[in-house]
Amino acid sequence: MRLGIDIGGTKTAAVAIGADGELSDQVRMPTGFGAEAVVATALRTVERMSELAGVDARAFQSIGIGIPGSVDSATGRVTHAVNLGLEGLDLGPRLADRLGVEVRIENDVKAAALGAHHLLGVADGIRAHSMAYLNLGTGLAAGIVLDGHLLRGGRGVAGEIGHIPVDPAGEQCACGQRGCLETLASGSALASQWPGVHRYPAVDLFDRADAGQPDAVAVRERFLVGVASAVRLLALTTDVDDIVIGGGLAALGDRLLGGTRRVLAAWAEDSAFLASLDLPRRVQVIPRGFPAAAVGAALIGEEVEEPAWQRS
Repeated sequence: MRLGIDIGGTKTAAVAIGADGELSDQVRMPTGFGAEAVVATALRTVERMSELAGVDARAFQSIGIGIPGSVDSATGRVTHAVNLGLEGLDLGPRLADRLGVEVRIENDVKAAALGAHHLLGVADGIRAHSMAYLNLGTGLAAGIVLDGHLLRGGRGVAGEIGHIPVDPAGEQCACGQRGCLETLASGSALASQWPGVHRYPAVDLFDRADAGQPDAVAVRERFLVGVASAVRLLALTTDVDDIVIGGGLAALGDRLLGGTRRVLAAWAEDSAFLASLDLPRRVQVIPRGFPAAAVGAALIGEEVEEPAWQRS
């Protein structure tokens, strides 16, 4: 069995994948804040999964962790995970020392991309097709899988499309630039444009827009244009077979997918070039409840052969 753990800002989820590809029941628990608490959370999660599987931690074929922040997958070091209180933590080595087994670490969005790729592969019977995972959460980022391999880039920032400026006169982004894609299509963007006390602002926004409230319609359409822009950007820069939308805002489901496809179809009416790309068909939303980051974390390290596009 392979064990995957998704360490989020507030909760940690874990799942094991058997030799037959089947997923175990998911374990969830609160995430601690700060380096020692994060390490302790990971250890408790491994312990709990070991109990459920009836095996020692060293019996897992692999243990992988997806975590926010900048991750050096070669060394297992995590930096700039602000929501977890981590400025620098050698998470992989720390856990490996305690568990007696190698622990692989990956950025959570990239791990989720592997999980989504696995889901599509199981559904289609194709392992090596290309895919981009568009994560719409508090921020916006993407994970890209080409020929079955993650695209990480020379500095590990491949897929950080949320910080591509698309509107020079737009809002100031947290990264210091202006008019980034993240300021249009993310949870933080919606919180800024649709403030309120509703527990789920995005759901409230779409409900009111569906009811015809003019200001809600305007904010929703601005958001959907941002999402469609991210889809178009990924398609034009990577030409992947599929673009899968995930993250917290993916819970909007068919309303998010239908709206994004509507915008893409409208653009295609004015551009024969975009029409030829068939973008509405290539975009989909990940099934609600699928633990993409945990599944992807379990699959980290499966890449045993260097992909053709990286060979000299």
